[in-house]
Amino acid sequence: MQINPSGFSGQALAYFGDAVIELLVRERLLKSGLATAGALNKAALSYVTAGAQSRALANILPILSEEEAAAFKRGRNNHLSAIPKRASAAEYRRATGLEALFGMLWLVGREERARALFALAYPEAEAEIFEAQSEESEET
Repeated sequence: MQINPSGFSGQALAYFGDAVIELLVRERLLKSGLATAGALNKAALSYVTAGAQSRALANILPILSEEEAAAFKRGRNNHLSAIPKRASAAEYRRATGLEALFGMLWLVGREERARALFALAYPEAEAEIFEAQSEESEET
């Protein structure tokens, strides 16, 4: 069932999009062969911090459609009540916009587009997976 995302605030789309990104991250990490919770959690940080999400956005922003860019802007332009200590306000806004984009895509049934953008957004995260795999194998 598809939902019309225009009825949701940018903040609500970002809330849902956070879960979508988390799902895509966990799927990628499990498929990478990581097996321990510690290694999985460490590798996940290269995806889910505001800084990582802000950098990921830079990789896909030029290829977003008008509809996708509008969803990003809805999330980015939300009033922020609290900014994490390890992120600038600009990084946190871009990360929130990225989450809103992924939330919108999932809600309208465009999971494949979300997966394609995710792959393009996080190409450098593969190095983090390799590092976590190396540390995991050293522990056993």
